[in-house]
Order: sequence, then structure tokens, then C-alpha cells
Amino acid sequence: MSHCFPTASRQTEQLGTMVLLCCQRPKSPIDSIQWSTPNPFCSSVVPHRVERNLTCIPGEVHRTTGCYRTLLREVGSKRSFPQPAPHPRDILRSRRRAPFCAFPAGNAFLSTKEFTMSRTMQDFTDLLLQQGVISLDQLSEAEEVAKNTGADIGDVLIKMEYASPEEVGMALAKFHKIPFVDLRSERISETVIELVPESVARENTVLPFKEEDGALTILIADPFDLETIEKLRFILNRKIETALAPKEAINGAINQYYGQVEGESADSMLQEFTDTAIDFTETESDSGGGEETVDDNSAPVIRLVNLMIAEAVQLRASDIHVEPFEDRVRIRYRIDGVCVEREAAPRRMLSAIIARIKILSKIDISEKRRPTDGRIKITVGDKQLDLRVSIIPTNHGQSCVMRLLDKDNIKVGTRQLGLSERDFRNFNSLIRRPNGIVLVTGPTGSGKTTTLYASLNALNRPDRKIITAEDPVEYYLPGINQVEVKHNIGLDFARIIRAMLRQAPNIILVGEMRDHETASMGIQASLTGHLVFSTLHTNDAPSSISRMVDIGVPSYMVASSVIAVLAQRLVRTICPRCKVRYQPPQSVIEDSEIPPEMLAQAEFSKGKGCTYCGRTGYRGRIGIYELMLINNKLRELMFKGTTTKTIREEAIKNGMSTLYADGMLKVIRGITTFDEVYRVAKKTEQEALALSHIAKELSSL
Repeated sequence: MSHCFPTASRQTEQLGTMVLLCCQRPKSPIDSIQWSTPNPFCSSVVPHRVERNLTCIPGEVHRTTGCYRTLLREVGSKRSFPQPAPHPRDILRSRRRAPFCAFPAGNAFLSTKEFTMSRTMQDFTDLLLQQGVISLDQLSEAEEVAKNTGADIGDVLIKMEYASPEEVGMALAKFHKIPFVDLRSERISETVIELVPESVARENTVLPFKEEDGALTILIADPFDLETIEKLRFILNRKIETALAPKEAINGAINQYYGQVEGESADSMLQEFTDTAIDFTETESDSGGGEETVDDNSAPVIRLVNLMIAEAVQLRASDIHVEPFEDRVRIRYRIDGVCVEREAAPRRMLSAIIARIKILSKIDISEKRRPTDGRIKITVGDKQLDLRVSIIPTNHGQSCVMRLLDKDNIKVGTRQLGLSERDFRNFNSLIRRPNGIVLVTGPTGSGKTTTLYASLNALNRPDRKIITAEDPVEYYLPGINQVEVKHNIGLDFARIIRAMLRQAPNIILVGEMRDHETASMGIQASLTGHLVFSTLHTNDAPSSISRMVDIGVPSYMVASSVIAVLAQRLVRTICPRCKVRYQPPQSVIEDSEIPPEMLAQAEFSKGKGCTYCGRTGYRGRIGIYELMLINNKLRELMFKGTTTKTIREEAIKNGMSTLYADGMLKVIRGITTFDEVYRVAKKTEQEALALSHIAKELSSL
């Protein structure tokens, strides 16, 4: 049975095109459609004729009709179409809340490529679900991130660590019915490598793999990129067959077989300054005396600063430290929370490096006596980053720290924070309450901003108004009003909160409750029906209650407004590429106080060290948490002004998992190591009780 109906309206007739849609189920969604040349009034190709007398499946009618109903709504047609029963496979897709295809604003029709890609990517994600690589919830979350960022769904799944590059690659290869190659276990002949020029391999991210029967097999990362495959056939002038490998693996193999990219590294640049005579100018030294310095406008200095930033991005550093000493300039990167020292620069380069950074961040280069701050916006490869620059004078000259703010770091959901299953359920529930204060505590660099932004991302909907007061605004969030503290004009946290309340917000974020006035205004906002997020600098969750009292907030107001406190730290995770199982010494296990029922499920692991993790055995970080939910018993203790120790004991009795206990849970699951947990969390008297709660939870799963 054929379902054909006209979809023409006055507007489409003006475009000179009459569209007939026939719903069918051919081999591909466009097999039966002949495509006209692009209309001069529309940038997309328009289908103008469809084969008739085709078998139709109701699910396909439903999907395609829905797309064209959207199309006709854009061009103003009032024609209505029947709603057939949904196909069973569409039920799965509707649960994911993702449309079959989306029409870009201002464009009435999808191009052939857009139409095909939309359908194909949905079928590919269905395959990932069927193979059990990802869950439906994970896919929904990844699709939301992909929609917001415009990134490929496969790249998002890998970035969110829901799937490995190999798992996505194997599924993609199976979907396209081409071989998958694991380059870690393969060796490619030099004669085959010579068949493809290095420039072609690097430009197109491809790698020659083998030659058989006159056909050259090329490894590609994106099977959807048919244009590149055709270009290779033309350039190489031979029969090409394709196989698939992860993009990262192909790039690594290109460097392995063709050699590293011919260019400069920061270390080689520093060596150049040490060994080569440089033309320099006489300027006043940062420390007050006269000394030889390199001109800040010289090309080598510009290249060095650029390379330093690019190398930090490549190494996933969060900070770049440029520190002056009497005989050298020390350069360090903070990677996964740990500082790593690079090649030291000659002392005479300090003025030029600092001046170049000041120029980039629009800081007055003549100001050398006061602390100064600035910001740099850069693009490295396909990454857009903000660098927050802080410069302070020291006894040996100006010291600079550049914090790299990667926007990808905030595009995470609460699921990726690393909360245990119980804490995740509780946290997700409490951030959806209509009012109250949620405090996130921990030292600088413990991931508080990421947790708060993940919470706001989860709550950010068109029916809610969210306002933040930050010092400074580190990341810009779409759909959220963000206000930056400016002390030079008297715009502090308390003043911003007072103005916020006249803006009728649903949710408020206050960067830090650092004084009595700010805390009082935050509490007032929560008591008048607003949900308030804020941070404190305390060692654990119970200490935040006494901290609020210490800054002058009455205990009864704290008890009536605070609904939860989340303390957190960051630990390094074991490198997935060199991870091995091992049995720790018995003395270490006994000292950890891990219950026997938890030890029975333990998968102790460590990293041997490889090039992927820089020989450290660690790559990436994850949070360990202490979530204290304020119940009636705790509220009563807070009213009485009870000590922090008593509040902590009561919270643990009520099931609170401590930082140490949550860290040990991640140790027995092979996520991190004992050393990492001991580095950021201390064991207290109540840890045995907290660990026993976790053991009971694990045994019930």
C-alpha cells in the first residue's frame, strides 16, 4: 500500500517546487527519492518526485509524517495528516526524547546529507544500545550534550567515558560492515606506509594498513566522510578499501610511522634561548635593578608563549605556572591536580614572557608593583578556551599563573560527577526542591565549580529563571543570567543577591558565603522560596554548620534554611590503558579498615605507567564525596548549637558516607588507589561505621 500525499502550500509553490511525499521502507531513507537541483530561494536540495506502489510500514509513516508536519508548519501550511500507530522501534526513540530529524531554523528542507546522517546516526545509536555498550539513560544524556555542543554523538560518549574509543569504533565498523583494526596489536609494513604521503595522511587523518590483490586498505576514523574516501581514490589513483580505527589511535600511529610532527616544542624553544645568541634590549628589571632581557615583541618569545599554552592544552593541564627565581624561570603545569615541572627558562627571559602574557590578557605592562588579573580567549586546534591570568610581584620578579578554563569541563551531567548510586539519587532529589540552601564545600581546586555548574545544567529549563553571582565568572552558561562581582564599584555578593531578589528568580547561585552579610542574604533568599546554591571552604560537611555560625549567622537560621551539605575532593583515576589487577600488602588492607564483605568484591588495581598517562599510572580525576542530608534530628542538634563532632556522629548513624569511605569504595572498584585517597582524605574514628553502611548497600545490590 502506498501513502502519498501532497505537501504543497502557497509558499512552496512560490519557490517553484511541488513536493510529494511517499512513506516507504526502502534500503535507505532516500533510495526512492529523486533530488532536484538546489532552489535559488533555499540552500537545501528539495525532493520533487517519489516512486509509487511501495510497501509502507506504519512506523515509517509516523516518523516521516512527523518530519514533514514540522516542515509545513514552518512554511505556514494548515494541512493536517492522520496519526498512524507508532512502530515499536519508535517507542524506544520517543523515550530518548530525540526527534528523528530536526529542521534548521530558516531552512525549510533538509539536504540529502543531513537527512541521511540524521537517520543513520539514530540507527547507529540503536546498535550501541542493542550491544549493551551504553544504557538508555546514558544515551539520552549524551544526546543532550551533543545537541548543545554540536559534537558528534560518538565523541561525546567517549568524552563522558560511557564508552571507550574501541567500543564506539567496533560498533561503528559493524554498522558500516567494514573491519575494525586495533592498532595496539598491529604492525604495518614500511612499504605500505610509503604508499601514502605523510601530508595526505596527516591532513585527512588516515593511515595505510595493508595491500592485497591490488587494493590498498586505508584506516579511517569517520566512515560517514565519503568525500575524504573519494579524494583519496583520486589522489592515490588506485582501488581503495576502508577499515576503521579510533581517531586517537590513527594520529598516534601516524607519529609512530612517519615520525613526530616537524615543529617546535616548548622544551626545544627554551633550549634555543639558552644556546643561541639573542638580540635583547636594556629594560628595567622586574625586581628593580637593571638586567638583560629579551624583547617581548621578538618572534621567539611569541612562539614560546604560544607553544607553552598549546603544550599545556595537549597535556590536559589545568594551570600554567611561570615562577621567577634568582637563577632561572621555573615553568610548571598542573596536571590532574599535581604540578609537573618542565624545562626551566633562562632568567633573562622573565620580563619578555610576562610582558607577552600581559599584552595577550590586556593588562597594563607598566604595572609591576601590584597584583593584576586578566583574561585571554584562545583557540588551540578545535578547542576554544579561556585563560584566567593572575600576576603578583615577588622578591625575584613577577610570578604568573594562567588557569585554563575548558568549556568542555562544564558540559557534564550530575551522573558524571562520580557520586555513588545512593548519593546520586539523594543529590538529584534535593536539587529539585523548591527552596533551601545547598552548600558545596572543599578546598580550592576540589571541583566545586564543576559540581555547581552540573547542578545548574540539570535544572536549566525554559520555565525556570536562574541567576548567579560569581567572583569571577569562570564559564559562561547558556540560558543563565551570570553576574560578576566588581569590588572596585562596590558590587559585592550581598549587593548582587539583594538585586537578584527583585528579578524573581527560581534558583540562585552565590559563588561563596564568605561573610555575615552574604550568608544572611542567602538565607533570606532561601526562606522566601528560592533554591540557593553556594560554597564554603571547610574540611568536611559537618564543619560547614559551625563555619556558618562563626561568620555570625544564628544557629536557628542555619538549621531552618540549609537542606544539604556536599563535601568533596578530587582523586586521580587509574590509567585505563596500563591498568592491571594487583593484591596490596595485608598491612595496607588492615589499616584501611575495609570490612570483609567489601573485600570479597574488591578489584584492586594500579597503573603500570605508559605514554598515554605520561608514565604516572594515572589519567583523569574523579570526585569523592560526603553528602550530609539535614533531617529533623540533625536540625534539632543544630538548634542547640551542638559541636561538629556530635553532628558528624549523628550524620554517619543516619547513613552519611564520609570522604574516606567513598574513596575506599572507589579503591575496591579499581577506579583509584589507596595512595590517592590518603592524599586528600583522612581517616577518623567513625570510618568503620561509615564503611559498614557501604558494605550493607553493596550486599543488597
